Amino acid sequence: MQERAILIAGPTASGKSAFALTLAERLGGVVINADSMQVYRELRILTARPSAADEARAPHALYGFVSGAEAYSAGRYWEDAGRAVAEARAARRIAIIVGGTGLYFKVLLEGLSPVPPVRPEVREYWRRQAAERPPQELHALLAQRDAQTARRLMPTDPQRIVRALEVLESTGRSLAEWQRQPGMPVLAEGACEALCVMPDPATHGARCDARFDAMMASGALEEVRALLALGLSDELPMMRALGVAPLAAHLRGAVSLEEAVAQGKRETRQYAKRQVTWLRRNMRSWKVLPEQQMERFGRDMLSFIDK
Repeated sequence: MQERAILIAGPTASGKSAFALTLAERLGGVVINADSMQVYRELRILTARPSAADEARAPHALYGFVSGAEAYSAGRYWEDAGRAVAEARAARRIAIIVGGTGLYFKVLLEGLSPVPPVRPEVREYWRRQAAERPPQELHALLAQRDAQTARRLMPTDPQRIVRALEVLESTGRSLAEWQRQPGMPVLAEGACEALCVMPDPATHGARCDARFDAMMASGALEEVRALLALGLSDELPMMRALGVAPLAAHLRGAVSLEEAVAQGKRETRQYAKRQVTWLRRNMRSWKVLPEQQMERFGRDMLSFIDK
């Protein structure tokens, strides 16, 4: 049993984290994070990280362990998740991996392409360029040098654009070419129970709104105030977490609190819809678990896994 893993994917505000915690308690498991924003220590409330009370109920891994001053990557997640799964198995606990970042599940099951390390001087140069030039300008430069990779990237995504430029310069090969080479997966697909939690579309938007209200009541605004005091670049991944930009705009005097909250709710609902679309398109082989069935499956998960 400990050699198997349970993967639980789902959009924000679908109840997947509470479901994973329930399973961890009943199966003697470890809850392992697969959410790209919940790795950052400075944002517990706005990223809906497990509370201290949740963490006391069952072991958790890969939550809040990275500084927001860093740009955490899929490559680091591949290493960290592999270590977390190995530690769970060594402790004879089942790994229960939960989150909404599709790329992280892809890394777990397919691995990463063997892109060589970028030379430090090249990395430093392009990071400096990213700080001085708008991402659209860098995207146009990438399109001239590597049109194939540029077509796959949004002109407003500086982190991935810079990654493509530095790989191209350091290795002489397109990032798209490297990514076509197979990688080493963390988990064998046949040893996983892959579940995709799907919320009721009739109520999901209201649940997203209610969760944002709960975050505000729990101190989300003060969390963003403390974040701004760190003076971090707006280009860092953590600064793009849902709710950060509108609440930061309010704290800077640009919008009212009411407008900021409305914007935070709106972007959360839009993001959740994009997650649902991505999951349906990319996880067709996973077992779809409607949210109203989670409690029933949670009561008898052992028999469910054995099916």
